Amino acid sequence: MGCKFCQNWTTSKSKIDDINSTEATPEEVVKLAKKYHTPSIAYTYNDPTIFGEYVIDISKIAREENIKNVMVTAGYIDKQARKEVYNYIDAANVDLKAFTETFYHNLTFSHLNDVLDTLIWLKNETDVWLEITTLLIPGENDSSNEIKKLTNWIAENLGVNVPLHFTAFHPDFKMRDTPRTPISTLDLAREIAIEEGLNYCYVGNVHSIEGQTTYCPNCNEPVIIRDWHSVLDNKVKEGKCYKCGNKIAGVYS
Repeated sequence: MGCKFCQNWTTSKSKIDDINSTEATPEEVVKLAKKYHTPSIAYTYNDPTIFGEYVIDISKIAREENIKNVMVTAGYIDKQARKEVYNYIDAANVDLKAFTETFYHNLTFSHLNDVLDTLIWLKNETDVWLEITTLLIPGENDSSNEIKKLTNWIAENLGVNVPLHFTAFHPDFKMRDTPRTPISTLDLAREIAIEEGLNYCYVGNVHSIEGQTTYCPNCNEPVIIRDWHSVLDNKVKEGKCYKCGNKIAGVYS
């Protein structure tokens, strides 16, 4: 993929001689995670599909050591490769960058249906915990109509318990003249998602306790309260709402 709006382009587009690289074998990566008592290893920045063989080698050893593996990815992967790449993966956050082929073709040089196929495969054919992130870009993929179609597709094809994150764009890479995403756009997108039946929808790249808190789908009680990257309070008890006992979708240790 070649996203014109890449928010991490200094990393994803860097050449081998642009940075000081550190070599690490798969065994060394897992050893480092164990040293710092890290419960999971996340594969990201650049898209881990690019270094899929490395992911396979690390995740296999990590699984043997009871360390969880998390893919942060655009979901753009060949059907013949994904089974092996995701063999030892426990969770994935997949970027659903928009809900039109025009956007995917013009701004990412890829195709929407291939990503949708990956999402359906992950949900139906694997045990991978799935979450979705959509970066809302002003004037490109932030219309109420497109957001409604996107959230409706998720509800109908993946289920209402798959968490969806709407995140704010900042001008970068080849789209520096595009303005930042207003928080009002994120809030509206979240409202639409809730109206379409999604139980867990969040906003990101902004401070918003309300928009980043998990609410019980049954009694609407806040059960996991967050702000930015911090968890302020976690009231989930054995995977259930502390107040009404309703199951809260997720993976809990």
